[in-house]
Amino acid sequence: MLRAGIVGLPNVGKSTLFNALVANAKAQAANFPFCTIEPNTGVVAVPDERLQVLANISESAEIVPARVEFVDIAGLVQGASKGEGLGNQFLANIREVDAIVHVVRCFDDDDIIHVSGSVDPVRDIEVINLELGLADLGQLERRIERVRKQARTSKEAQAELAALEKISAVLNEGKSARQVTLTEEEEVLIKPLGLLTRKPVIYAANVSEDDLASGNDWVAQVKAIAAQEQAQVVIVSAQVEAELIELPESDRQEFLDSLGVSEGGLKSLIRATYELLGLRTYFTTGPKETRAWTIRAGMLAPQAAGVIHSDFERGFIRAETVAYQDLVTAGSMNAAKEKGLVRSEGKDYVVKEGDVLLFRFNV
Repeated sequence: MLRAGIVGLPNVGKSTLFNALVANAKAQAANFPFCTIEPNTGVVAVPDERLQVLANISESAEIVPARVEFVDIAGLVQGASKGEGLGNQFLANIREVDAIVHVVRCFDDDDIIHVSGSVDPVRDIEVINLELGLADLGQLERRIERVRKQARTSKEAQAELAALEKISAVLNEGKSARQVTLTEEEEVLIKPLGLLTRKPVIYAANVSEDDLASGNDWVAQVKAIAAQEQAQVVIVSAQVEAELIELPESDRQEFLDSLGVSEGGLKSLIRATYELLGLRTYFTTGPKETRAWTIRAGMLAPQAAGVIHSDFERGFIRAETVAYQDLVTAGSMNAAKEKGLVRSEGKDYVVKEGDVLLFRFNV
């Protein structure tokens, strides 16, 4: 399951956003630093209208969407890399996620205290990025010291040392590890370190209800930073997300339309996360259930089958494949087969977004 860590300075709205996204999460949103002492986790369904369409075609008894786990991590302050505030705990928790959702305050509200006294997204981003970079540097230095001794006799250690020194040089320039180009071998060698500044980042610019549709000058500043880092930006409003929860499902779209936006923050964040991580969705469907499965772009059919169960990958024979839109147009799987829209694909088939698959395998 995809895990995304929601981070940010205290009082930027991240726990409010987390509560709203997860709806039934227990994170406490309060107007003081460190109100989220332990990381709170919540699993949410990935919104996907295609599931209901497929379920109707197959007359499925159940719909099982893909899921994303959000982790609300205690607010970070300057000095976290040296253990200030809840720094050490924060850094340990964030190493375990696949992507970082960095909530940045882009709204003004005299009733909500800013930990630094004023709203300044550039400064806030720099504080967190600096702390993450310093934490990574400390970890790299310790690892380099150990690997340098091993490199005298080990070619693998030599390769790792070269990668570590490459990253260290960039971090010392005040940049992130994401900006370092590594070979596949180097990626494998450094992966156990779980470098914080190597993780993909989505900046969630948290705005007031009035700025949700068009953003504001603070959002423009966040976008400029994200462009330099090749990161994603999503404009969200924790205030709006909290209000959406209180509305009946039938009224939510009308409320969003009145604000000039087509979708809520959950959908926007998940879509941005999928794009950033290069994720794709394929479907299985039948009378029992219609289910969405998440895979990485470029996965071959046997690997995609392995997401369901390792036995499917080991015993893979072929995949009966039809594109989602072709199946919908045909109206049923039998009609799609009669029209020649269902293909038999082998081990070299690269699964595409929206494929509807039936795997054949040996037990």
